[in-house]
Amino acid sequence: MARQAGKGVFGKPAKQHVLILASGDKVRHMTVKPWMAAIAFCFAGVFTIGYLSATSYLVVRDGLIGASLTRQARMQREYEDRIAALRAQVDKITSRQLLDQQVVEQKVEKLLERQNALSDRHGRIDSLIERAGLVDSDVPIPEDNPRRVSELDDKASAGDAIDTLLGKKRERIEAPVSAYTSPLGYAPLRETNADKAEQVFSRVTRSLKSIERDQLYRIQSLTVGATQTASAIQDILSETGFSNIADVEDKSSAIGGPYLAPEPLDAPDEIDPFNQQLDALDSALERLEKVKTQARHLPFANPAPGAQITSRFGNRVDPFFHKLAMHAGIDFRERVGAPVRSTGAGTVITAGRAGGYGIMVEIRHKNGVTTRYGHLSQTLVKVGQQVDAGDIIAKSGNTGRSTGPHLHYEVRLNGKAVNPIKFLNAGLKLDTYL
Repeated sequence: MARQAGKGVFGKPAKQHVLILASGDKVRHMTVKPWMAAIAFCFAGVFTIGYLSATSYLVVRDGLIGASLTRQARMQREYEDRIAALRAQVDKITSRQLLDQQVVEQKVEKLLERQNALSDRHGRIDSLIERAGLVDSDVPIPEDNPRRVSELDDKASAGDAIDTLLGKKRERIEAPVSAYTSPLGYAPLRETNADKAEQVFSRVTRSLKSIERDQLYRIQSLTVGATQTASAIQDILSETGFSNIADVEDKSSAIGGPYLAPEPLDAPDEIDPFNQQLDALDSALERLEKVKTQARHLPFANPAPGAQITSRFGNRVDPFFHKLAMHAGIDFRERVGAPVRSTGAGTVITAGRAGGYGIMVEIRHKNGVTTRYGHLSQTLVKVGQQVDAGDIIAKSGNTGRSTGPHLHYEVRLNGKAVNPIKFLNAGLKLDTYL
């Protein structure tokens, strides 16, 4: 219990509050002084404020918790979005690698196809040259030769460059994805081998184009050379009276078949320069082969190499009648028994005595041409026998209408005598072409 004590206000004794604590026989008195009351009041105020604050917190804590959950959800969404972006970037890298691999494979396939096509073209060119009996040295090369050395920097072949390129691309494709990205970041891709690969592709392409240009130039050179050679041979043949025999056979004279209505034409394909040039070369080589074949079957050789010509073709004073007469051939001074050679390939149609020719051999060649060898002492061939240019067919003599040992040689075209000198001169010119 408590009681009041002390002095009051204005001289009156103040009442003091005494706190009496009794426990059994023990009684204790505690005077409550003003400062103690103030402390108690402050403590009560603090407690009240704390209580009210706690109550207010409990009232608004649901809102705080909701805001916290919202912030956490937003952070989680941002984190998931970031992870999704990184995953998309990784997928993009993988897709780009696969796409690059496909592009590389397609380019390599095209390069290999082009290389195989060039190899096939080279084989076709060689077959044409071999068919015509030509070599590159037979074809004049102009000074402005556009042939160039391969543009590969490392002097490697196209196949080696392609293998190198595939190796580089495989290294890039098989590399781990983490090597191209930084952890949880949007770092840009590091520099790849794409530029180097494109450079290799460019070098290989330029190399193949250089080979293609070289092949086209080779075809053009061969075409020009074959055309010039065929024209030169034809000009030589024309000097002997064979102006049309060198023309290529007209294939339109050996065609036919039942008439059928024409089918609709498709869109014209793109003209291949190589095939165009190859067709031109084929035509030129066909013409060259034909004129060479015809020239080889004509009598352009000398029947008595090294022998002196004693009488030429044309009008002369006859040695027996001593008046002007036509001499249908040329005479070579030869001893009796000297070998007489065939001037061209053909078939023997006469081998024996023939009037003023004495013992004579006559050979039929192609294109209506025949040759006669007169005043022989002996024949070494029989009628119907096939002979080649340069074969020994007889021995020179002094038979028939002759004033001394010599060889009488004639060339006849469709039965009419022509000047053999033209054939001998043509033969000397043709030696450089046949």
